[in-house]
Amino acid sequence: MKEFDTIAAISTSLGEGGIAIVRVSGSMALKIVNSIFRGKNNKGLNNMKTYTMRYGYIIERETNEILDEVIVSYMKGPKSFTAEDVVEINCHGGVTATNKVLMEVIKAGARIAEPGEFTKRAFLNGRIDLSEAEAVIDIIRAKTDLSMKSAVMQSQGKVSNEINNLREKLLEVIAHIEATVDYPEEDMEQATSHNVSIKLKQIIEALEEILKNAEQGKIIRDGLNTVIVGKPNVGKSSLLNALLSENRAIVTDIPGTTRDVIEEFINIDGIPIKIVDTAGIRKSNDLVEKIGVEKSIEKINEADLVILMLDLSREIDEEDKEIINYIKDKKSIIILNKKDLKQKLNLDEISGFKSEYIIKISASSGEGIDNLKQGIKDLFFNGKIESKDILITNARHKEAVFKAKESCLSALKALKDTDAIDLASIDIRNAWLSLGEITGDTLEENIIDKIFSKFCLGK
Repeated sequence: MKEFDTIAAISTSLGEGGIAIVRVSGSMALKIVNSIFRGKNNKGLNNMKTYTMRYGYIIERETNEILDEVIVSYMKGPKSFTAEDVVEINCHGGVTATNKVLMEVIKAGARIAEPGEFTKRAFLNGRIDLSEAEAVIDIIRAKTDLSMKSAVMQSQGKVSNEINNLREKLLEVIAHIEATVDYPEEDMEQATSHNVSIKLKQIIEALEEILKNAEQGKIIRDGLNTVIVGKPNVGKSSLLNALLSENRAIVTDIPGTTRDVIEEFINIDGIPIKIVDTAGIRKSNDLVEKIGVEKSIEKINEADLVILMLDLSREIDEEDKEIINYIKDKKSIIILNKKDLKQKLNLDEISGFKSEYIIKISASSGEGIDNLKQGIKDLFFNGKIESKDILITNARHKEAVFKAKESCLSALKALKDTDAIDLASIDIRNAWLSLGEITGDTLEENIIDKIFSKFCLGK
C-alpha cells in the first residue's frame, strides 16, 4: 500500500435524512475518531475489532460537549474499500449535525478528501483497477436498471477480465517475436510472419466484437440525447408531456409559447433518454424567442436522435421543408401529430426517411406513443436491449480499444508488406499499451487525476 495522510468526507447526500455517514480513511483513522468519541462507560475505540460497530457520542474536544449520538464502524486495511484503515461515523442526517461531526474529525487531525479520493486510493493501493473504479461513479449516476446492471458488471471486473485476456495474448506474441529475433539459434518454434498474422487476426476480431456494441453501451451509460423539433404549435410540448406522463411543458394554442429549451430524462425499457423540447424553429423578431430558436438549432447539432414533429392537419410549408433538409443526415424519427384530425399533409413531400420511422400519433390522447418508443429501440438497439451484450460503455475505453485495433492492423500491414516481424512488434506493443490505458496499467498520472476529479467528495 502507498503511504497517504488520513482523509475524511461526508459519503452520503447532504441534506435532511435519518442517517448520514462521515467516512475516514488512513493509518490514523481509528486514533483520530477515538479522540472525539465517548462510548458507554467511557469506552473508546482503541481495542475495537475489525468489522464491528460501537455505539456512543461524538464530542467537541475543546468543550467536552456532546455533538451527536453515533454508531462507529471499523474496517482494518487492507480489507476495506480503500485498502487502508477505514472508520465510518453513522450520525444523524441533516446539514448542521453532519457538518459539525465532519469538522470535529478535521480538527482532530484528518484532511478533507478531494473528489474521488477514496476510490482513487482503492485504485492506487491495488484493490481495484481503473475500469472498476470508474464503474463506481457509473453506479452512482445510473439512471435506469439497465445502466445500473452494466455498471455493476464493470465493477465486478467484466471489462478488466476481457481486456487483460487480450493484453496477455498480445504479450505472448511480443515475447515470441523477441525470442525469435534475439535467440535465432535456440531450438524452439520460430515466430513467422504467417503465424503472427493468424494470432493478430484473432485479436482484431475480438476487438471488433467489443467495438460492435460500444455505441449502445455509451447510450446506456450517458443516455440518448434526443431533441424534439418542429414549427411552433405542432404539439412538441404535448409529446414531451405524454412521454413524461405529466404536465412539464406549457401547452397553448399560441405559437412561440416554448421560448427556451426544456430538458427531462425518461426511461424506455432501460434506455435513459435525455429528451429536449425546443422552441419552434421559425423566423422571429422577438428577441427572447429568437434566442430560443438559436438554442434549438444548437441542440439539433448535438443530438443523437432528432424527433421532427409535423402537423397532419396542415400542409407542409417552406419552414417544414427547411427543418426536414436540416436534419436529413441525422438519425431521425418523423412524428405526424394530430392523427384524429382531417389529414391535409401530403406524405409524398417527406423524402429521405424510412417508412418505419414515420409514425402517426395523437400527442393529446397518447395514441401512437408506444410506436414511437419501439421506433427508438429499433433505430439504436435493433429492437431489443441486452445488458449481457454490452461490454464497453465508456468513451475513454472505446477510444483505447479503437487505437489498439488500429495498431494491430498496422502490424498486419507491416507483416504483409515486409515480412519484418521485429517491425510489426512495435505496433503490437502499442496495442498492448493502448489496452492498458483501460485498466490504468499504462495511463499517465495526470489523466488518472482528471478521471477521479469527476467523482463526488465522499467517493
